[in-house]
Formats: sequence, C-alpha cells, structure tokens
Amino acid sequence: MLEAKRYTQFAWGVLGINLVVILWGAVVRATGSGAGCGSHWPLCQGEIMPRAPRIETIIEFSHRLSSGLALVSVLVLLIWALRRFPAGHIVRKSALASLIFILLEAVIGAGLVLLEYVAFNQSVARAYWMAGHLINTFLLLAALTLTAWWSAGHAPWQWRRQGVLGWLLGAALVALMVQGASGGITALGDTLNLAGGIAPTESVLVGQLVALRIYHPILAFCVGGVVALATWSAMQQRPGPATVRWGRLLIGLFVVELVLGAVNVALKAPVTIQIVHLLLADLLWITLVLLTASTLVPQPTAVRAVPTPATAGD
Repeated sequence: MLEAKRYTQFAWGVLGINLVVILWGAVVRATGSGAGCGSHWPLCQGEIMPRAPRIETIIEFSHRLSSGLALVSVLVLLIWALRRFPAGHIVRKSALASLIFILLEAVIGAGLVLLEYVAFNQSVARAYWMAGHLINTFLLLAALTLTAWWSAGHAPWQWRRQGVLGWLLGAALVALMVQGASGGITALGDTLNLAGGIAPTESVLVGQLVALRIYHPILAFCVGGVVALATWSAMQQRPGPATVRWGRLLIGLFVVELVLGAVNVALKAPVTIQIVHLLLADLLWITLVLLTASTLVPQPTAVRAVPTPATAGD
C-alpha cells in the first residue's frame, strides 16, 4: 500500500517536472533563444559543455538539460510501473505511452534545431512543426496525468456505451487540442513579429500569422462552448464528487484563460504573460483529461428484482 502511494506521488511529480520543462521551452521560443546552441544537437555549439556562453546559449542549454531530466524521470516511471503492476495493467500502458510521447518530443526538438526552425527563422514549415509540437505535448501531458490518476486505484475509462456524453467529452478533448495548436502558431507569430521585429510586409510567414491572429480568440470562444457543454453534461449525468470537482475547476480555468488571453493581446504578448497563458492552457488540458477519466468509467449494471415465490398459504 505504501509503495502504491509512493508511485502515485512520484507520477504526479513527473508530471510537474514535465510542466516546468514545457514552460521553459516556451521561454526559449519567446526570447528567440532557440539558436543558442547553434544547429548542433545533442551537442551545444559543437561541445558537451559550452564555454563562455551567451545568455541565449544558457537558456537553450538549460532547457536541454531539463529535458534530459524529464526523459529520465519518465523512464523511471515506466520501469517502476513494470515492477509494480501486473502485465496488461492500464498503468503500464499509460506509462509506456508517456515514454513514447516524450521520445517524440525529443525527436521534434532535435528536428527544429537541425532544420534551424528556431529563433527568428521564417520558414512556413516551422508553423506546421509548432502545431505538431503542441499536439504531442498535450498527448504527453495526458499520458502522464492518466498514469498518476490510474495508479491511485481509479477505474480505467471506458469509451464504449457512454452515449452522447462520450462523444461530447471526446469532442471537447479534440477541440482543446486544436485550440492548443492554434495557440502555438499564434505565439510563433508574436515571437517573429513582436520579439523579432519582423514586419508583416517583410515576411510571407509573418504576414500570414499576423492575419490569422484574430482567429485564435474566436476559436477560443467556440472551443469554450464545446468544453462547457461537455462539462455541464458530465456534471448532470454523472454527478459524482470527482466529476463535479473537476468540472467546476475546468470552467473556472477556462474563464481565467480567456481573460488572460485578452490581456496578452492588449499588452502585445510580453514573455511573462505568454508563459502564464501557456501554464493555464496546460492546466486546462490536464483538468479536462481528469474530468473525462473520472466520468467515463464503467457504470454499474442494474440488477432486476426477482419476484419472491408465493407460499402455499398465500
């Protein structure tokens, strides 16, 4: 029992470590420090330990070190799951998925560096890489969240025979993932235009990203409607303590996220607001995953009453 509790605590800790790494990666992007180690990977400036580093190199190199720590923590999470849980257990599967997604994060990160889609690079393909990067990040966070949740003894989710509620929660997850990818592309435009000082008339990519910026808040309100409907349905149809708790938190986070998004636009995307905005987006995603996991569980089957046989005297 004690070991199970320690595993769950460790799993939540691994999720926290990866959140910090993700936010630091946003600092790398927002400050234009992605080229701090040049086009070398996994080495930095062609060296294991860069000498006389610039501030951009320090930011990028520290992100690589923290990413390595996150990878090791997920690997330990999987090894511990293989030792702690029996074959076929859901925690084994989610821990394995976590390792796969964090390895994909490393591959995407290496690709961005080697292809030089960093700093103030204006390649159109970079936008697609950013969208893919955000989607994979969300999948990684989902896998880590579910590993921690299920390791605490909660029942695995079940998508079959959930009716309209299952479709609504699935649509909310997909919609929020699309919103995250949209946010990543919008943030790239802010980095190139505001931090990099590249005018829309000077770059095809910057011009397109600036023109698309208005659609991100519009999409946010549409996604908010889908998420609110799914949350309301979950709280009405499965009003358990966990569902109600995660549902209320989800709605509150979404309202704060919308307000912060407006502040971010009004202040022209300062780095600090961008990081807090991303943190709220990640917490919003994690909360939706937990709402889904606590709601879509196998429902008890109703037992039909068996009539009592009549006695001889009746």
